[in-house]
Amino acid sequence: MVGADVVGPLVGSGGVTPRPYVGGRTQASPSGCLVGGRGHTAACDRGGVPLDLRVFTEPQQGAGYDDQLAVAQATERLGFDGFFRSDHFLAMGADGAPGPTDSWTTLAGLARETDRIRLGTLVTSATFRHPGVLAVQVAQVDQMSGGRVELGLGAGWFEAEHAAIGVPFPPRRIARLEEQLEILTGLWGTPDGERFTYEGEYYRLLDSPGLPKPAQRPLPIVVGGNGPRRTPALAARFAAEYNASFPAVDDLPTLYGRVRAACEELGRDPGELTYSVALTACVGADEAEYRRRAAAIGRDPGELRTTGVAGTVDEVVDVLGRIAGHGTGRVYLQVLDLHDLGHLELIAGEVVPRLGDGDGGPRRPSGSDRPGHRGEGRQGQPAR
Repeated sequence: MVGADVVGPLVGSGGVTPRPYVGGRTQASPSGCLVGGRGHTAACDRGGVPLDLRVFTEPQQGAGYDDQLAVAQATERLGFDGFFRSDHFLAMGADGAPGPTDSWTTLAGLARETDRIRLGTLVTSATFRHPGVLAVQVAQVDQMSGGRVELGLGAGWFEAEHAAIGVPFPPRRIARLEEQLEILTGLWGTPDGERFTYEGEYYRLLDSPGLPKPAQRPLPIVVGGNGPRRTPALAARFAAEYNASFPAVDDLPTLYGRVRAACEELGRDPGELTYSVALTACVGADEAEYRRRAAAIGRDPGELRTTGVAGTVDEVVDVLGRIAGHGTGRVYLQVLDLHDLGHLELIAGEVVPRLGDGDGGPRRPSGSDRPGHRGEGRQGQPAR
């Protein structure tokens, strides 16, 4: 995530004239629900609250590819909207065994082993990959998935991680992030047969053909963070989605309001963006089960209740209702125990049916969305 704002004006365009990047437009349907431009009508299709639910994981804490595959396939089977993962190479407060996994290598595998769910990062660190290389990686995985990938991109913040893998941790990371966003959108937006050149303070590209192209044109970009100035400005310029990173629920109107104001200042319709939040999820069928799950992830049950989507089923339904009431269109449920698939089953089976008027929440796969049905996704059309 873009974790903090930096004093100073926005960095110049680096010799190009970037336009606001618009992808996955969101608008109001006649029913009042939010309707995404790529068919994101998960909750509204079922008459409930306008809230997509995605599963968000932290594999660096101790999960291999097979663990993530099991969670991603459960995510799809249970009807959640997407599977997203962090982009870290060092565990925090744990040894991380069996070891970190590369986010885009993992997503490439999942692209071929799932059929419906959205796939992406929350968020890729701009410090780990050159933007020209990242553009190729993301576009290729989007093609492999049939157009189901979204790129969350952030400035990078974990200095010890960079030291551990020998990657520089440079100053002025948000300025570098801005240049990366300009390059990615420039490469993907270059018309076929033309060339892309970029002269920035940190990156230079000369006569790039801008290939390969993602299956989605444009590919959705997620910009996240809670900073008051730079983050909203970047979201307004480049993002299809703004994501608030682990805020207090009651702060959401303020955070979303800053992004809306930044859009208006830029001349962009604020309704084009999806507004989302990432929060830790910990749910129990009863108090005893909730406490067991909190203990399994090393968190205090009282603290989780105040900072996450946490508690018994009744409490979590209430929290999600409050989140939706603040204008949120999507929630990333940070699931920290990747071996507890029963946790996802509980949320899908007991929480989801109670959102809205006894309906709503994640869309259940049916017809061409059933796992195992490839539909048109492999021919480059969105699988959803």
